[in-house]
Amino acid sequence: MSYDYIADNVARIRQELDAACHAAGRDPAGVALVAVSKFHPAAAVAAAAAAGCTVFGESYVQECLEKQAALAHLPVQWHFIGHIQSRKARELAGRAALIHAVDSLKVATLLHKHAQEQCTVQPILLQVNVGCEAQKHGVPPENLEALARQVVQLEAPSHGGIRLDGLMCLPPWLEDPEAVRPFFAQLATLRDRLQQTLGRHLPHLSMGMSHDFMQAVAEGATLVRIGTAIFGERPCTHAA
Repeated sequence: MSYDYIADNVARIRQELDAACHAAGRDPAGVALVAVSKFHPAAAVAAAAAAGCTVFGESYVQECLEKQAALAHLPVQWHFIGHIQSRKARELAGRAALIHAVDSLKVATLLHKHAQEQCTVQPILLQVNVGCEAQKHGVPPENLEALARQVVQLEAPSHGGIRLDGLMCLPPWLEDPEAVRPFFAQLATLRDRLQQTLGRHLPHLSMGMSHDFMQAVAEGATLVRIGTAIFGERPCTHAA
């Protein structure tokens, strides 16, 4: 199968991302493109890497580890962007450059324990359920500060373990991307308040996907997760 179309898609997304940054008065270097490669084969990831993508996002631990092994020769980073099952924390800790979707103290504690066993620092983001949607994961906004305080208390820089680097959200899908913008603004506000509360910098806001990343950039996104616009529609099969 040919993946020649991926280079054209990446070039288009880069242009749109640069335009969104300039419109917001931001340096494009401050927004990383996370190419969401879940369900797509390693050959498609290699094509995206050849087109200049350097960060890839996966949602299932087994699939992520398999692609890491198959593409170990590529100079790329792997981010884990999916929900984390407690039983998978051991396999994941230390294997992702950034874990986007931590939403409980239990998972954070397990990741911390297993990262310490490896004497490595595991950067994480806390996922916030900004839309308060029952079918989605994420800590409710009103519980974010309490969870963040507990997570920060786990940190032990000299011994490895987790490090809180910011927030992530998966807002409601709305046909008009401008209607999603208030949710991105909410996450940015929550991050800013948390920085003041904790007295530390939280550099990352992971928000915005193929449909609405330009609005996310306008509200301060530092990581945009783009899948369909790069790789096309996802196959319907997957092994968890």
